[in-house]
Amino acid sequence: MRPRVDWMNQTDDRVLELLDESDLILSPAVVAMNLDYTRNWVSRRMSKLSKAELIEEVERGYYRISSKGRDYLSGEIDAAELENSE
Repeated sequence: MRPRVDWMNQTDDRVLELLDESDLILSPAVVAMNLDYTRNWVSRRMSKLSKAELIEEVERGYYRISSKGRDYLSGEIDAAELENSE
């Protein structure tokens, strides 16, 4: 089971799942198109995920899931590890 952290929401899970399943390096605009959210919203969420080290910026504006992100998806991370990441 995945840890529940106050600052995270359903969008964050969907972004992480898309990056994990596709195994691609994607921009917020491409993620937004695939998840039917606005680019602005996805960009803000991806910024938070990057600060929490759940995704990593490969080059300016392009991200991939990190090892920590994969660990989160598989439930291998304790919620305390993510609580101070906001």
